[in-house]
Amino acid sequence: MALDYHALKDAPIADVEHRFDVRDTILYALGIGLGEDPLDERLLRHVLEPGLVALPTFATVLAYPFMWIDEPRFGLDPARIVHAGHALRLHAPLPSAGTVRGVTRAVAVADKGEGRGALIVLERTLSDAAGLPLATQTMTLMARGDGGFSTRAGNGPPGGDPVTAPRPVAPEGPPDAVVELATLPQQALLYRLVADPNPLHADPRFARAAGFDRPILHGLCAYGMVGRALMRAYLDDDSSRLLGLSLRFAAPVLPGDRLRIELWRDGAVARFRASVPERGGLVVLDQGEAALG
Repeated sequence: MALDYHALKDAPIADVEHRFDVRDTILYALGIGLGEDPLDERLLRHVLEPGLVALPTFATVLAYPFMWIDEPRFGLDPARIVHAGHALRLHAPLPSAGTVRGVTRAVAVADKGEGRGALIVLERTLSDAAGLPLATQTMTLMARGDGGFSTRAGNGPPGGDPVTAPRPVAPEGPPDAVVELATLPQQALLYRLVADPNPLHADPRFARAAGFDRPILHGLCAYGMVGRALMRAYLDDDSSRLLGLSLRFAAPVLPGDRLRIELWRDGAVARFRASVPERGGLVVLDQGEAALG
């Protein structure tokens, strides 16, 4: 079965109503590593009620149809799909409990060619129960096993859709801040309790079948950790001042890795990249850019 361009593009992939409570909000915060210092009162607001405050990156797990790639109608090879990039823009603070609605659409499907995969760009709009916009997200997936789909008659334009995304200006000079955050060996197992249940992040046999030596950390878990680093470096741990966050996933993060996050600030914009010192300084997150309030 080949990727079905029209099944992806002609209608929303999913329209999800997501009811969640404070337990989910707290589990997300713990899943990205908050709570390592249970006496830090600035961060306890994200893991303790009453007065619980949802982290802005919690939007990444709200009202998303996590296993949609398994649906036969799309013709995808789920084991060979990886998250290539993610961008989030906040429009309003997230509730710590309630009901939200997420509408996910494929806005572009690009054919890289036989044996080279396909790029799928999703847009998800998130709103509250009254219809107030909360966040807009763009998610780029690399479907490594689905290149060449546009050579089939009627399966989209030749080459699929053009995908052009502006690349953030590369930072110059030494970083003005460096934050190091350790991931836990069991972090993927914790994060999946409130987020993506994909077995790639938990089942060693599934991970090997997908071409990895071991389960890898969810990209969006590392993404949330970068949000923490930005809060620490520039925002005095005030999560309401993190207004947007985009990055490219350059290489998988492994549970237990120590992330070295280098940051450069230019007014209301911060640029960043993250590497793993114990893996030869491998860059795992790059082209990072954040909007700060």
